[in-house]
Amino acid sequence: MMILRLACAWASVAAFLLFGDTLLGQLGAPLPSLLVFLWLLGVIIWSSFGVVHEAEDLAERLGEPYGTLILTLSIVIIEVALVGAVMLGAKGAPTLGRDTMFAVLMIVLNGVVGIGLLIGGLRHFQQRYNLKGASSYLAVIIPLTVIPLFLPNFTTSTPDGTLTPFQAVAFSIFTVALYGAFLALQTGRHSMFFREPDEDGKPVVTVDADGEPVSPSSVREVLPHVGLLLANILPIVILSKGLAAVLDFGIAKLGAPAALGGILIAMVVFTPECIAALRAITSNQLQRAVNLCLGAAASTLGMTVPAVLLIGVFTGQPVVLGLSATNMVIAAMTLLLSTLTFTGTRTTMLEGAVHLAVFFVFLVLVFSP
Repeated sequence: MMILRLACAWASVAAFLLFGDTLLGQLGAPLPSLLVFLWLLGVIIWSSFGVVHEAEDLAERLGEPYGTLILTLSIVIIEVALVGAVMLGAKGAPTLGRDTMFAVLMIVLNGVVGIGLLIGGLRHFQQRYNLKGASSYLAVIIPLTVIPLFLPNFTTSTPDGTLTPFQAVAFSIFTVALYGAFLALQTGRHSMFFREPDEDGKPVVTVDADGEPVSPSSVREVLPHVGLLLANILPIVILSKGLAAVLDFGIAKLGAPAALGGILIAMVVFTPECIAALRAITSNQLQRAVNLCLGAAASTLGMTVPAVLLIGVFTGQPVVLGLSATNMVIAAMTLLLSTLTFTGTRTTMLEGAVHLAVFFVFLVLVFSP
C-alpha cells in the first residue's frame, strides 16, 4: 500500500507538471473541472494519510510529544503551502489566510474536540489528560489568536483589519518568537507536560520488560521514516497550487461565500490529523488527542500568520487579518470554552456537546451571516 500510494502520488506530480497548464486552461468546462478537482483532491488526501501513518510510526519510536509534534508540523506545512499558492497565484485573496486560520480553530477546537469528547464520554465516561500540557497550549493559543485576528480591527494606522508593513513584520517576529519558545519548552524541560498521565495525574513513563525506561529509537532507525514522511508531504505541496486554482475558480463560479475557500483548505489539510485525534480518543489516549488538536491550533497560528503577512509585504498584496464582529464573538467564546474545558484533569460528554453546538453555529453563519 505504501509503495502504491507513493507511486500514484509522484505519477500525479509528473503528470501535472507536464500537462497542468493545459488542464487548468479547461476549467471553464464543468466536467473537466470536476475531474481535475476530484483527481487532485483524491491524491492529496491519500498522501495525507501516508503522512499520518509515518508520523504515527515516528510517534511510537520517539515518544510524546515528538510524535504528535512531527505530525502537526507536517500538516501545517501543507496548509501554509496551499494558502501561499493561492495568494501568489490568484493575487486577489486578501482574506484567505484569515479565513483558513479561523476555520482551523473552529474545526479543531470545536468540531473535533466536540465529537471526540462525546465519543470518549460514551465509551469511557471520563478521560484523563495532563492539565499542565493543555494549559501551556492555551496560554500560547490565546495571544496568537487575539493579536493577529482581533487587534487589527482596533488599530488606527490602517482600516478594514489590515496592518502596516511595520506592524506586519513586527507581528511576524513576535509570532515566530513566541511559538519557537513554546516548541523549545515542549521538547525540552517541560516535555513531561505533554505525556499521558497515570491515575495520580503524573506523566506515564514507558518501561521495558526489565522495568527500565524505554529509550527513543536511534537516528539510523528514525531516518528512513523521516524520508518516507517527506516523500508523502512533497507531492501534496507540489499539487497544492493546482488544487488551490481549482478551488478559487469553483468558488467564484458558484458565487459561494469567500470564507468557504479557507474552510475547504482547512478540511482537506487537517482531515487526517482529525481522524488520528478521534482514533486516539477512542483508544482512551486523550492526551495524544489534546496534543494533536491544541497543537494544530497553536502551530497553525504560529506558522501561517508570519507566512501570510510576509507574502503580503513582499508582493504588495493587501492582507486582511481582522475577523468580522460576529466571528470575533465566536472565536472569543471558543477560547473561553476551551479554557473551561481544559481546566480540570478529566473531561465528560457535556463539554463535547457544548463545543459541538458552537461548531454548528459557525457553519450556519458561514452561509447565512
